[in-house]
Amino acid sequence: MKPTLETGAKTEFAYRVPATKTVPALYPEAHEFQLMPTVFATGFMVGLMEWTCIKILEPHLEAGEGSLGIHVDISHVAATVPGQTVTVNAEVTKVEGRKVEFKVSAHDGIDLIGEGLHERMVVNWEKFEHR
Repeated sequence: MKPTLETGAKTEFAYRVPATKTVPALYPEAHEFQLMPTVFATGFMVGLMEWTCIKILEPHLEAGEGSLGIHVDISHVAATVPGQTVTVNAEVTKVEGRKVEFKVSAHDGIDLIGEGLHERMVVNWEKFEHR
């Protein structure tokens, strides 16, 4: 990783929620999920938060590097329906070598829908694949 990443780096990413990112779509083979409301699934919200953090890291990575999520501590506090746009804000709060910590939050234009902390580890893909 380049030495250019600093605490305070941030970004905002907006995503319009399609029906394919709702609870019943999370595990289509799970009957229990099929009985639940058609709202933005927590698993997809966490993935959207991770995607936003990846966008912060991208310009600071060397060729052949990427990152993997290693920790999430996220609350999901409000429901979002398909068609709404979720905006995620992410900010780097700590850089310790290859480990990067982020503060994240998501809003759907009506409510704060989730917030918390996320950590990613920068890895060399070739070395990672060999392991």
